[in-house]
Amino acid sequence: MTRRLLAAALFGFTAFAQAPPPLLSPEVTKDRHVTFRLRARTAEKVDLLLEGSPRQPMSKSDDGVWSLTVGPLAPDIYGYTFSIDGTNFLDPATGEIKTNALSPNSMVLVPGDTPEAWEQTKVPHGTVHHHFFASAIAGDQRDFFVYTPPGYQPSKRYPLLVLLHGMSDKADAWTTVGKANLIFDNLLAAGKIRPMIVVMPLGYGAPIDSLRTGLPRDPAIWGKNAENFARTLLEEVLPQAEQIYKLAKDRKHRAITGLSMGGSESLLIGLNHLDQFAYVGAFSGGGITPNAKPEDRYPKLLSDTKNRPSLLWLAAGSSDQAHAPMIRLSEWLKSKQIDNTWVSTPGAHNWLVWRRYLTTYSTLLWK
Repeated sequence: MTRRLLAAALFGFTAFAQAPPPLLSPEVTKDRHVTFRLRARTAEKVDLLLEGSPRQPMSKSDDGVWSLTVGPLAPDIYGYTFSIDGTNFLDPATGEIKTNALSPNSMVLVPGDTPEAWEQTKVPHGTVHHHFFASAIAGDQRDFFVYTPPGYQPSKRYPLLVLLHGMSDKADAWTTVGKANLIFDNLLAAGKIRPMIVVMPLGYGAPIDSLRTGLPRDPAIWGKNAENFARTLLEEVLPQAEQIYKLAKDRKHRAITGLSMGGSESLLIGLNHLDQFAYVGAFSGGGITPNAKPEDRYPKLLSDTKNRPSLLWLAAGSSDQAHAPMIRLSEWLKSKQIDNTWVSTPGAHNWLVWRRYLTTYSTLLWK
């Protein structure tokens, strides 16, 4: 038995000694260049798919390691994958994951010379709470997240921000990928925002598995999904949150915003429930159903002459497919004498603009 154990130990040591050394990937330098590495000896072609950049081919060395250095990159958090002979893979050398229900990516932080709003810094930090419940409306088991600010007092009533994710995201998108909690922590420490409670629900009116069965491709189902999500938020999520946290009840201290699908949902919910939300925002949002007229999407916006948005904030990147529809929405709102702020920035339909939009939008609340 002793000889067998010794032989096994020697075999394991030899195998470990012969294993190739671990790769450093991604490697970020002080001048914001990033080197990506992947060991794939038998691959014939490997490309880097980096958020905000076109597909880029990687080079293979004699030891079977593919590599590519890019940059300098603007300070941000970038999602990326490796395309190996046409199939996308996460980076096996890092555990930083950009979660997603359909297409998770790896992530890399490129820090700024001074920390950006989404970087972890030495400031007081709030708490992200994770809640679970059974949705009778959506027909599944689901979750939602709640951010409470540093120094949170359970007996105190706080303003409410409902923050919605995009299509194919999960409920953790704004904290895991968007780093919303760090953005709020840093803005609070700088005195740029007021303490608030942020509710981040799962943004579908149907089970999340329906994403794999054509939910986004059928306009009729898509519209029904949005309607059911509105009910899920207003009838299930917020009542539960209100039992645990002291949320503001007056509309002047309640806001709703989101990105992409969540931007569309925030408009659908916020503009049709202005008695509950005075602040409404949409990042790269637009219409739930492309052919529906705005007056059909937002009937209560026109009929509710008593309540008007304190802030209606619309934003999209100039190369985003949502850019033109959001311009049309802004112009339609103006034609109905409804004030709104339209923001166009360089950028596409990705987190590189959405983190910045949240940073700006949250400083405009409760003014």
